[in-house]
Amino acid sequence: MESLLRCPLCAQPLDRQDTRYLCPRGHSFDRAAAGYVHLLPANKLHSKDPGDDKAMAAARNRFLSGGYYDPLRDALTRLALAYAPDRAQILDAGCGEGYYSAALFQALLQAGKHPRMAGVDLSKHALRRAAKRQGSIEFAVASVYDLPVADQQIDLLVNCFSPLALEEFLRVLRPGGLYCYVVPGARHLWELKQVLYDQPYRNREEDVPYEGFSYERVEPAVDGTIHLPDTQAILDLFQMTPYFWKTPRQGALRLAGLPQLDTTISFRIHVFRKQDRP
Repeated sequence: MESLLRCPLCAQPLDRQDTRYLCPRGHSFDRAAAGYVHLLPANKLHSKDPGDDKAMAAARNRFLSGGYYDPLRDALTRLALAYAPDRAQILDAGCGEGYYSAALFQALLQAGKHPRMAGVDLSKHALRRAAKRQGSIEFAVASVYDLPVADQQIDLLVNCFSPLALEEFLRVLRPGGLYCYVVPGARHLWELKQVLYDQPYRNREEDVPYEGFSYERVEPAVDGTIHLPDTQAILDLFQMTPYFWKTPRQGALRLAGLPQLDTTISFRIHVFRKQDRP
């Protein structure tokens, strides 16, 4: 079966087989038992276990399974239904455990749009969960800065809180293709940050006109409050954030001592269209 993915070594198309991916030049990539494929070349591995580790992937899965970010999932789904053409080819760049990927794919399928979809992430632990969540999506260990996807192949590219690799996104999107970029709003997780930091800061909100794209819209996807009923849910959320890596020890200890927490959630979805070029 022809794949949405391409060979990371020679950029030739990949054939998706039961147990492996194979390119015309004979490069072969085994599919893991869980269903994903490893397409990150050894010379581009910066660690033995890149991306979220097993514990972080489990924390993210527990948190998202609690429904706390369902409003964002639903907003993304509405945008996909509004913009994706029939038989759209979709890429989730930085897909994690496939929570948003699976929702978009299922909604488009139910709407009779017959999508084809792939997701890439550095974490094999997250992709193991993603592939089990939705086996009809192709999931690959790969970097968003070196996407194993052919030029001008993607109709809709989704990026939720993942690195901004504009050159690659422009390369893989078709002319007129859509790019949905999810970012936190100004007060996202404000109350959590008040616990972590003596002087919490608001997130910057900017409307940036990226070269090669035109702005379609900025969707104020979610503004609300979530209730985290126990310490486990609080710490699961903490592990999903960049604050996990840069919070002073005292702030982390204060957070770990909370029995519950109410905190703001706020998201914006910036929708861009790749400009046609002669």
